Amino acid sequence: MAVKWTGGHSSSVLCLTVSAEGLVVSGAERGELALWDGGGSPAGQLRLPGEDDVTSVVFSARRPSTLYTSHGETISVLDVRALQEPLERFHVNEEEINCLSVNDTDSFLAAADDSGAIKVLDLESKKVTRSLRHSNICSSVAFRPQRPQSLVSCGLDMQVMMWNLQKARPLWTTNLQECGTEEDSPQSAGQFFNPPLAHSLSVASCGNVFGCGAQDGKVRIFRVTGVKFERELEFQGHSLGVSQVLFMPEAYWLLSGGNDGKVLLWDVDSEVGKQQKSPAKSLQKRKAQAPASSRKNGKLNKVSSSEQAGVVPKLTIEHGEKVNWLSCAEIKGSRRVLVADQSSSVSVYPLPE
Repeated sequence: MAVKWTGGHSSSVLCLTVSAEGLVVSGAERGELALWDGGGSPAGQLRLPGEDDVTSVVFSARRPSTLYTSHGETISVLDVRALQEPLERFHVNEEEINCLSVNDTDSFLAAADDSGAIKVLDLESKKVTRSLRHSNICSSVAFRPQRPQSLVSCGLDMQVMMWNLQKARPLWTTNLQECGTEEDSPQSAGQFFNPPLAHSLSVASCGNVFGCGAQDGKVRIFRVTGVKFERELEFQGHSLGVSQVLFMPEAYWLLSGGNDGKVLLWDVDSEVGKQQKSPAKSLQKRKAQAPASSRKNGKLNKVSSSEQAGVVPKLTIEHGEKVNWLSCAEIKGSRRVLVADQSSSVSVYPLPE
């Protein structure tokens, strides 16, 4: 059963973040921000000017008390030791921001918005150094750990892109609709009605593996090799769109949250590991090595994709409400999953050791 953290918000919680020191911050509709102590009591509250919905909150990588928040088209910089008027404000996006990401040297902040733009702000000069673009709403952006110039993004144009800040064009782009449907006509037809609009991205701590959650209920795992990435795995555990994916600090444990009210925990370590050990890198080579019935990767959507891949959820949480955001925190010595949904509370679930 979930423990509910209440009293921080009066409206729907839209986003969550956890600092390196274990502080939890949540953002909600109408400009509401709340800071929580480890016991789940509000330790600070603020209503941001303009009362626009708080859509993303992220801590600085180097200064654990500095918090970046997006509300409307604005990015505000706050000090969580004293939640009051923003220290700084940036207005560089023209439409509502959906996601913020800070690189791990704390030199760049990326803000993805409804116009499809990703504005990359140099935090030292406080100027936009790059403006990157999707052709539709950009829903998620994430810097890759240990690679401060590299980031990945996804959007409602069904594109997943990898960028390097030295270039204005993407290094590599994959269209999820074209991603592995040549042989699967029923699936192609299904995708036509439920296209894989990409909602969320998360990069594993190694920086070379990332996951993407999409509207077709699938999670896709990609591996970066040099200036491109390949799809390693695809599995389905949600009956509706996957709104959130989150790699945990462990190697390849991934949380997914869906519009079906489920939160699932996946261990993709063994599957990703197989690919690493395999000298045949390309999907085609791997496909040629095994009959369709026993293929572990490649076209995973012929049978129930998750069963064929051998990837089944390690844990299913029947949360019951559409998931807006997922986070993970160490609370009183044990790992917990934090879930934001349509309600004004934050739900906290224990994770098995």
